[in-house]
Amino acid sequence: MFHSQRFKLFLLYRKSFSITPLQTRQPNNPLSSILSLKHSSNASQQQHSFMVSYLVNDRGFSPETALKASKFIQFETSEKPDSVIAFFRDNGFSNTQINSIAERAPKVLTCDPHKRVFPKFEFLLSKGASRSDIVELVSRSPRILYCSLENNIVPSYELMRKFFQTDKETMDCIRSCGHFFGTDRVVKNVELLVDDGVTDRVLAFVLRRRISIILCSSLKRTLDEVKEMGFDPSKLSFAIALVAKTTIPKSRWERKVDAFKRWGWSEELVLRVFRRQPLVMLVSQEKIDRIMRFWVKQLGWDYLALTKKPEIFGFSLERRIIPRALVVQYLLKKGLRSKSASLITPFSVSDKVFIENYVMRFKEETSELLKLYQFKD
Repeated sequence: MFHSQRFKLFLLYRKSFSITPLQTRQPNNPLSSILSLKHSSNASQQQHSFMVSYLVNDRGFSPETALKASKFIQFETSEKPDSVIAFFRDNGFSNTQINSIAERAPKVLTCDPHKRVFPKFEFLLSKGASRSDIVELVSRSPRILYCSLENNIVPSYELMRKFFQTDKETMDCIRSCGHFFGTDRVVKNVELLVDDGVTDRVLAFVLRRRISIILCSSLKRTLDEVKEMGFDPSKLSFAIALVAKTTIPKSRWERKVDAFKRWGWSEELVLRVFRRQPLVMLVSQEKIDRIMRFWVKQLGWDYLALTKKPEIFGFSLERRIIPRALVVQYLLKKGLRSKSASLITPFSVSDKVFIENYVMRFKEETSELLKLYQFKD
């Protein structure tokens, strides 16, 4: 019996001993997993450390900017970013411009520039852009490097070309808008304007005057507002009103209205004049005050007269308004012009007509009138 019990204990001991080697060979051994994760973590940290070190030491990034960029890109050697940098240098970009582009568009450092970037440069060059134009365009808005040539750049360009006579004019317009490429708003907003009855002639005026309007996220709301004010989408006045309402912030608009109100205009009158000539609200607040001060304070003329020809606010105070006003004021004092005659007409005519009708017509006063008129020189 003793031997039998001893034999059973031996078998139990042997069984327990044989389990240990099998456990150490399991792939889910906690120690093996920890070592594997540690190795992976170390590799990732080494890659991250190299990348940050490269951006800081080789590219001059600040540590903060390098860390931020490292969230979007990964590379283990400098081969690819070096080739990208060499590409930009060969195409006329300065180190400062390259660093700025890399900071704002870090993914470009890991692309193949000859496949991803060069075709876009080729397209722009084929449309008349110079290399310096491309450098300026890309430096101002690196998003062009990310957007599709076939689905964004070409369609957007061709859409603009429809409204301009030459490629040069089209490129000049696009260059004036730093973020033209890389958004779908260009096509959508142009279609919105056309669908609302804006003619090609009016749309071309808008694009020449302020192309950034077609990138406006609230264009639909502004478009409806301008239409509700009674502007006809087929008239140039509509384009001017759209430019004014789109580009003038509410606070600045209110300051201009207040400037007119200080000189006697009511808010209703300001809006009525704007409907007649929307250009009036594109004039600076300072110019409004200067013209009003000269007209009302120095000349003593009726401020309401200006509401009949608000285009006067678009004229040069020094070269047109003051010289002509001095001539008209002299004629009034001498009794050579009726006080009931329009104060506005002399400012509306061409230089040739003004000299004929208000200077040379009065033979005995011509010399004095010429002195006053030449005040502008």
